[in-house]
Amino acid sequence: MNRRGQYAKGAAKREEILAVALDVVAEFGCRNASNREIASRVGLTQPGLMHYFGSREELYLAVLRARDERDTAAHWVDKRNFQGFLDVIEHNTRVPGLVQLYVEFSAEASIGKHPAHEYFVERYAWVRELSAQSVRAAQESGEFGPNADPELIADIIVAAADGLQQQWLLDRSIDMVARLRAVWNGFAAQSRLDPVA
Repeated sequence: MNRRGQYAKGAAKREEILAVALDVVAEFGCRNASNREIASRVGLTQPGLMHYFGSREELYLAVLRARDERDTAAHWVDKRNFQGFLDVIEHNTRVPGLVQLYVEFSAEASIGKHPAHEYFVERYAWVRELSAQSVRAAQESGEFGPNADPELIADIIVAAADGLQQQWLLDRSIDMVARLRAVWNGFAAQSRLDPVA
């Protein structure tokens, strides 16, 4: 087999591993998902699995990236508005293991040398921009008044979503979507008030 064929085969296997790892982590959580389980489901040994991903952290970082790609395609591309954001949060309630991985890695990434540090720096900038786009779209549609600050609202919405996910992991009775909708509606009401008043 030539190099191009080997590369294509390796890339396909890596994609298969990521798809399986997404399912395993969603099902068991990052602490209980084992490399053995992931390797077994894709027909590899554990050393074979690590051939494609140099470490568990590298694998889990790739899982987070794959999750973002999947969620963006499924919930944001056709709905570039706040409802698309809420749809992602609603989906998260069905994949608690991925929420756990996200929460744990985002906290650990605040340590500058963590492998996920750059990913989260870039991801937060990206998610804040998508959220600011949602606010601008709401202004254009008339849902928000003229006094909305898209960047400020985006920062608070993203912070609220992350905080609610942390709380939801501890108490599944928390309705993250309802609470985020309430924050959004509060900003919508405030955006019509006279800023001098």
